[in-house]
Formats: sequence, C-alpha cells, structure tokens
Amino acid sequence: MRITEAARRLGMSPRMLRYREALGLLPPVRSHGAHRRFGPEELSAVAQGVELEKRFDISPAELAFALRVLSEPAVAQAVRDLGLRIGRLQAPRRALDFEKEKALRLLQGRS
Repeated sequence: MRITEAARRLGMSPRMLRYREALGLLPPVRSHGAHRRFGPEELSAVAQGVELEKRFDISPAELAFALRVLSEPAVAQAVRDLGLRIGRLQAPRRALDFEKEKALRLLQGRS
C-alpha cells in the first residue's frame, strides 16, 4: 500500500511517516517507481516503534538515536564516556580491582 493508506491505518499523517523515514525508523522498502510501499511487516515495524515511544515516553528522534547508539560502536563509546563523566553510569569493575579489594579486606582483618 502507499503512504497515505499506511498512515491512515497507523493513525498518523503521511508527513509523520516521512519524518520517521528521514530518521531511519522505517524499513527501506521502495517500489520500482521509487515510491515507498508498505506491507504488513513495515506497518508492524512502525507500530512497534510507536509503542516503544509511548512506553518509554520518548520522541521518534530519541528512538532513532538509541538505535544509532546500538549500531555504531564509536557513538556508543562516546555516550558511555559522557555517562561516566556526569555520574549517570558507573565504570564496570575489573576482576583485578575485585581481587585488590579482597586482599585489602583480608589484610585489614589481620590487624
């Protein structure tokens, strides 16, 4: 089906579907005439995205960025570094740090 019919079935405007496409939130399916075509899988993917946005109270742009973080290691690392810097994330404990802390506790118990 074409974008107008898909938008009607999804309860949104064709403009919103185009916006989602620009954000990368639609599967890349086009007909020979370069028109976007929607089948059951495409409608289901859009509906799943909308459901996630509602459940987690996020915008389509935030969902698109979350997908980018998951798919691009450099972006994921930059976001992780920021999270550590501002205190929203904690650095993972290393096995060596755990062993060091364990040894210190044992030494303190002997004193």
